Amino acid sequence: MEKTKEIKSEKTNKGLIRLKSILSSMESVLIAYSGGVDSTFLLKVASDVLGERVLAVTSDSPTITRKELSYARDMAKELGVDHIVIKTDEMDCKDFTENSSQRCYWCKNELFTKLNDLAKKHGYDYVADGSNYSDTSDFRPGLKAAGELGVRSPLVEASLTKDDIRNLLKTWGLSVWNKPATACLSSRVPYGQTISVSLLNKIEKAEDILHKAGFEQVRVRDHKNIARIEISSQDFSRLFDPLVKDTISRSLKKLGYKYIAIDLDGYRTGSLNEAL
Repeated sequence: MEKTKEIKSEKTNKGLIRLKSILSSMESVLIAYSGGVDSTFLLKVASDVLGERVLAVTSDSPTITRKELSYARDMAKELGVDHIVIKTDEMDCKDFTENSSQRCYWCKNELFTKLNDLAKKHGYDYVADGSNYSDTSDFRPGLKAAGELGVRSPLVEASLTKDDIRNLLKTWGLSVWNKPATACLSSRVPYGQTISVSLLNKIEKAEDILHKAGFEQVRVRDHKNIARIEISSQDFSRLFDPLVKDTISRSLKKLGYKYIAIDLDGYRTGSLNEAL
Protein backbone atom coordinates (compact mmCIF):
# COMPACT_ATOMS: atom_id res chain seq x y z
CA MET A 1 0.00 0.00 0.00
CA GLU A 2 2.80 2.42 0.94
CA LYS A 3 4.59 1.59 -2.33
CA THR A 4 1.43 2.44 -4.29
CA LYS A 5 1.09 5.77 -2.46
CA GLU A 6 4.73 6.61 -3.23
CA ILE A 7 4.23 5.88 -6.93
CA LYS A 8 1.07 8.01 -7.06
CA SER A 9 2.80 10.84 -5.19
CA GLU A 10 5.78 10.73 -7.56
CA LYS A 11 3.44 10.84 -10.57
CA THR A 12 1.56 13.81 -9.07
CA ASN A 13 4.76 15.71 -8.33
CA LYS A 14 6.03 15.15 -11.87
CA GLY A 15 2.73 16.48 -13.18
CA LEU A 16 3.12 19.59 -11.02
CA ILE A 17 6.63 20.15 -12.36
CA ARG A 18 5.31 19.84 -15.92
CA LEU A 19 2.52 22.29 -15.14
CA LYS A 20 4.92 24.89 -13.79
CA SER A 21 7.09 24.53 -16.87
CA ILE A 22 4.07 24.94 -19.17
CA LEU A 23 2.87 28.05 -17.34
CA SER A 24 6.35 29.57 -17.31
CA SER A 25 6.56 29.20 -21.09
CA MET A 26 3.19 30.95 -21.50
CA GLU A 27 4.64 34.14 -19.96
CA SER A 28 1.22 35.69 -19.19
CA VAL A 29 -2.23 34.15 -18.99
CA LEU A 30 -5.89 35.02 -18.57
CA ILE A 31 -7.64 32.20 -16.73
CA ALA A 32 -11.31 31.28 -17.08
CA TYR A 33 -12.02 31.12 -13.36
CA SER A 34 -15.16 29.42 -12.05
CA GLY A 35 -14.11 29.14 -8.40
CA GLY A 36 -14.16 25.34 -8.66
CA VAL A 37 -11.40 23.00 -7.51
CA ASP A 38 -9.60 22.76 -10.85
CA SER A 39 -9.58 26.40 -11.85
CA THR A 40 -8.60 27.42 -8.31
CA PHE A 41 -5.67 25.02 -8.44
CA LEU A 42 -4.61 26.37 -11.83
CA LEU A 43 -4.94 29.95 -10.62
CA LYS A 44 -2.85 29.22 -7.53
CA VAL A 45 0.00 27.61 -9.48
CA ALA A 46 -0.13 30.23 -12.24
CA SER A 47 0.10 32.98 -9.64
CA ASP A 48 3.07 31.27 -8.00
CA VAL A 49 4.86 30.94 -11.35
CA LEU A 50 3.86 34.13 -13.17
CA GLY A 51 3.09 36.55 -10.36
CA GLU A 52 1.21 39.62 -11.57
CA ARG A 53 1.07 38.34 -15.15
CA VAL A 54 -2.13 36.43 -14.35
CA LEU A 55 -5.72 37.62 -14.60
CA ALA A 56 -8.70 35.60 -13.37
CA VAL A 57 -11.99 36.19 -15.17
CA THR A 58 -15.32 34.83 -14.00
CA SER A 59 -18.53 34.73 -16.02
CA ASP A 60 -21.66 36.12 -14.41
CA SER A 61 -24.70 34.57 -16.06
CA PRO A 62 -27.92 32.81 -15.02
CA THR A 63 -26.11 29.47 -15.46
CA ILE A 64 -23.88 30.26 -12.46
CA THR A 65 -25.21 30.22 -8.90
CA ARG A 66 -24.83 33.37 -6.80
CA LYS A 67 -23.05 31.24 -4.20
CA GLU A 68 -20.38 30.13 -6.68
CA LEU A 69 -19.91 33.66 -8.00
CA SER A 70 -19.35 34.92 -4.47
CA TYR A 71 -16.94 32.06 -3.75
CA ALA A 72 -14.90 32.87 -6.86
CA ARG A 73 -14.58 36.50 -5.77
CA ASP A 74 -13.51 35.54 -2.26
CA MET A 75 -11.00 32.89 -3.35
CA ALA A 76 -9.35 35.12 -5.97
CA LYS A 77 -8.96 37.77 -3.26
CA GLU A 78 -7.49 35.20 -0.86
CA LEU A 79 -4.96 34.14 -3.51
CA GLY A 80 -4.10 37.78 -4.20
CA VAL A 81 -4.82 37.50 -7.93
CA ASP A 82 -6.33 40.23 -10.10
CA HIS A 83 -9.93 39.23 -10.79
CA ILE A 84 -12.75 40.62 -12.87
CA VAL A 85 -16.31 39.48 -13.51
CA ILE A 86 -17.85 39.78 -16.97
CA LYS A 87 -21.31 39.20 -18.38
CA THR A 88 -21.76 36.44 -20.94
CA ASP A 89 -24.74 36.10 -23.25
CA GLU A 90 -25.23 32.38 -23.84
CA MET A 91 -28.92 32.81 -22.97
CA ASP A 92 -29.26 34.88 -26.15
CA CYS A 93 -27.91 31.99 -28.22
CA LYS A 94 -30.66 29.76 -29.60
CA ASP A 95 -28.19 26.91 -30.11
CA PHE A 96 -27.57 26.98 -26.36
CA THR A 97 -31.13 27.40 -25.08
CA GLU A 98 -32.46 24.67 -27.39
CA ASN A 99 -30.28 22.39 -25.26
CA SER A 100 -28.96 19.78 -27.66
CA SER A 101 -26.13 17.46 -26.63
CA GLN A 102 -23.80 20.22 -27.90
CA ARG A 103 -25.09 22.75 -25.36
CA CYS A 104 -21.74 22.96 -23.57
CA TYR A 105 -19.99 23.74 -26.87
CA TRP A 106 -22.12 26.83 -27.44
CA CYS A 107 -21.74 28.01 -23.85
CA LYS A 108 -17.95 27.71 -23.96
CA ASN A 109 -17.83 29.24 -27.42
CA GLU A 110 -19.52 32.35 -26.03
CA LEU A 111 -17.26 32.47 -22.97
CA PHE A 112 -13.96 31.82 -24.75
CA THR A 113 -14.72 34.30 -27.54
CA LYS A 114 -15.18 37.02 -24.92
CA LEU A 115 -12.07 35.93 -23.03
CA ASN A 116 -9.95 35.99 -26.19
CA ASP A 117 -11.10 39.54 -26.88
CA LEU A 118 -10.33 40.51 -23.30
CA ALA A 119 -6.86 38.92 -23.43
CA LYS A 120 -6.00 40.85 -26.59
CA LYS A 121 -7.28 44.09 -25.08
CA HIS A 122 -5.20 43.73 -21.92
CA GLY A 123 -2.11 42.15 -23.48
CA TYR A 124 -2.24 38.60 -22.11
CA ASP A 125 -0.49 36.01 -24.27
CA TYR A 126 -2.86 33.11 -23.62
CA VAL A 127 -6.31 32.18 -22.39
CA ALA A 128 -6.47 29.02 -20.27
CA ASP A 129 -9.20 26.97 -18.63
CA GLY A 130 -9.24 24.52 -15.74
CA SER A 131 -10.07 21.33 -17.62
CA ASN A 132 -8.08 18.45 -16.14
CA TYR A 133 -6.84 15.18 -17.59
CA SER A 134 -9.77 13.21 -16.09
CA ASP A 135 -12.17 15.34 -18.15
CA THR A 136 -10.79 13.96 -21.41
CA SER A 137 -12.47 10.61 -20.77
CA ASP A 138 -15.90 12.22 -20.30
CA PHE A 139 -18.34 13.73 -22.82
CA ARG A 140 -17.21 17.37 -22.87
CA PRO A 141 -18.19 19.34 -26.01
CA GLY A 142 -16.70 22.43 -24.38
CA LEU A 143 -13.23 21.01 -24.96
CA LYS A 144 -13.89 21.25 -28.70
CA ALA A 145 -14.74 24.95 -28.38
CA ALA A 146 -11.52 25.49 -26.43
CA GLY A 147 -9.49 23.80 -29.15
CA GLU A 148 -11.10 25.77 -31.94
CA LEU A 149 -10.51 29.10 -30.19
CA GLY A 150 -6.94 28.39 -29.13
CA VAL A 151 -7.69 28.18 -25.42
CA ARG A 152 -5.05 26.20 -23.53
CA SER A 153 -5.80 23.55 -20.89
CA PRO A 154 -2.55 23.37 -18.91
CA LEU A 155 -3.83 20.72 -16.48
CA VAL A 156 -4.60 18.42 -19.40
CA GLU A 157 -1.21 19.17 -20.97
CA ALA A 158 0.47 18.27 -17.67
CA SER A 159 -1.63 15.06 -17.35
CA LEU A 160 -2.92 16.11 -13.92
CA THR A 161 -6.07 14.27 -12.86
CA LYS A 162 -8.81 15.37 -10.48
CA ASP A 163 -7.32 13.20 -7.73
CA ASP A 164 -3.86 14.70 -8.29
CA ILE A 165 -5.30 18.20 -7.97
CA ARG A 166 -7.28 17.53 -4.79
CA ASN A 167 -4.28 15.79 -3.17
CA LEU A 168 -1.96 18.71 -3.92
CA LEU A 169 -4.45 21.27 -2.64
CA LYS A 170 -4.86 19.22 0.55
CA THR A 171 -1.09 19.06 0.99
CA TRP A 172 -0.90 22.84 0.63
CA GLY A 173 -3.61 23.31 3.26
CA LEU A 174 -6.12 25.01 0.95
CA SER A 175 -9.70 24.36 2.05
CA VAL A 176 -10.90 24.15 -1.54
CA TRP A 177 -9.35 20.66 -1.79
CA ASN A 178 -12.58 18.97 -0.72
CA LYS A 179 -15.03 21.47 -2.19
CA PRO A 180 -17.97 19.59 -3.75
CA ALA A 181 -17.88 19.30 -7.54
CA THR A 182 -19.74 22.09 -9.30
CA ALA A 183 -21.15 22.56 -12.78
CA CYS A 184 -23.29 25.15 -14.52
CA LEU A 185 -27.00 24.99 -13.74
CA SER A 186 -27.89 24.06 -17.31
CA SER A 187 -26.31 20.65 -16.68
CA ARG A 188 -29.39 19.83 -14.57
CA VAL A 189 -31.69 20.06 -17.60
CA PRO A 190 -32.14 16.98 -19.84
CA TYR A 191 -31.12 17.47 -23.47
CA GLY A 192 -34.00 18.68 -25.62
CA GLN A 193 -35.73 20.52 -22.78
CA THR A 194 -35.52 24.28 -23.40
CA ILE A 195 -33.35 26.28 -21.02
CA SER A 196 -34.69 29.56 -19.65
CA VAL A 197 -33.62 32.01 -16.97
CA SER A 198 -36.68 31.17 -14.87
CA LEU A 199 -35.89 27.45 -15.05
CA LEU A 200 -32.26 27.99 -13.98
CA ASN A 201 -33.41 30.18 -11.09
CA LYS A 202 -35.84 27.45 -10.03
CA ILE A 203 -33.08 24.82 -10.02
CA GLU A 204 -30.77 27.10 -8.04
CA LYS A 205 -33.46 27.61 -5.39
CA ALA A 206 -34.13 23.86 -5.30
CA GLU A 207 -30.49 23.05 -4.65
CA ASP A 208 -30.26 25.80 -2.04
CA ILE A 209 -33.03 24.02 -0.15
CA LEU A 210 -30.95 20.85 0.04
CA HIS A 211 -27.78 22.75 0.94
CA LYS A 212 -29.60 24.45 3.81
CA ALA A 213 -30.78 21.02 4.96
CA GLY A 214 -27.11 20.07 5.35
CA PHE A 215 -26.40 18.20 2.11
CA GLU A 216 -23.17 19.32 0.42
CA GLN A 217 -22.87 17.31 -2.82
CA VAL A 218 -26.22 17.92 -4.51
CA ARG A 219 -27.83 17.93 -7.92
CA VAL A 220 -31.51 18.56 -8.63
CA ARG A 221 -32.15 17.32 -12.15
CA ASP A 222 -35.21 19.03 -13.59
CA HIS A 223 -37.58 16.72 -15.47
CA LYS A 224 -40.36 19.30 -15.89
CA ASN A 225 -42.77 18.50 -13.05
CA ILE A 226 -40.33 16.01 -11.47
CA ALA A 227 -37.32 16.97 -9.35
CA ARG A 228 -34.79 14.11 -9.40
CA ILE A 229 -32.46 14.51 -6.44
CA GLU A 230 -28.90 13.20 -6.53
CA ILE A 231 -26.92 13.19 -3.28
CA SER A 232 -23.98 11.19 -1.99
CA SER A 233 -25.12 7.66 -1.14
CA GLN A 234 -23.81 7.98 2.42
CA ASP A 235 -26.39 10.75 2.97
CA PHE A 236 -29.38 8.58 2.07
CA SER A 237 -30.24 7.64 5.65
CA ARG A 238 -30.32 11.29 6.72
CA LEU A 239 -32.46 12.25 3.72
CA PHE A 240 -35.03 9.63 4.67
CA ASP A 241 -35.39 11.00 8.18
CA PRO A 242 -39.14 11.80 8.21
CA LEU A 243 -38.71 15.42 9.26
CA VAL A 244 -35.93 16.13 6.73
CA LYS A 245 -37.74 14.30 3.91
CA ASP A 246 -41.03 16.06 4.50
CA THR A 247 -39.43 19.50 4.78
CA ILE A 248 -37.55 19.07 1.51
CA SER A 249 -40.59 17.65 -0.27
CA ARG A 250 -42.84 20.53 0.80
CA SER A 251 -40.24 23.14 -0.09
CA LEU A 252 -39.59 21.73 -3.57
CA LYS A 253 -43.30 21.44 -4.28
CA LYS A 254 -43.67 25.13 -3.44
CA LEU A 255 -41.25 25.81 -6.30
CA GLY A 256 -43.65 24.07 -8.69
CA TYR A 257 -42.46 20.47 -8.75
CA LYS A 258 -45.27 17.94 -8.52
CA TYR A 259 -43.19 14.84 -7.79
CA ILE A 260 -39.95 14.56 -5.79
CA ALA A 261 -37.77 11.58 -6.73
CA ILE A 262 -34.53 10.26 -5.22
CA ASP A 263 -31.97 8.79 -7.63
CA LEU A 264 -30.92 5.53 -5.95
CA ASP A 265 -27.62 5.55 -7.83
CA GLY A 266 -26.69 8.70 -5.92
CA TYR A 267 -24.69 11.70 -7.08
CA ARG A 268 -22.47 11.28 -10.14
CA THR A 269 -21.14 13.69 -12.73
CA GLY A 270 -22.77 13.78 -16.13
CA SER A 271 -25.72 11.55 -15.26
CA LEU A 272 -27.81 13.18 -18.00
CA ASN A 273 -25.28 11.91 -20.53
CA GLU A 274 -26.42 8.40 -19.68
CA ALA A 275 -29.48 9.05 -21.86
CA LEU A 276 -27.35 9.72 -24.97
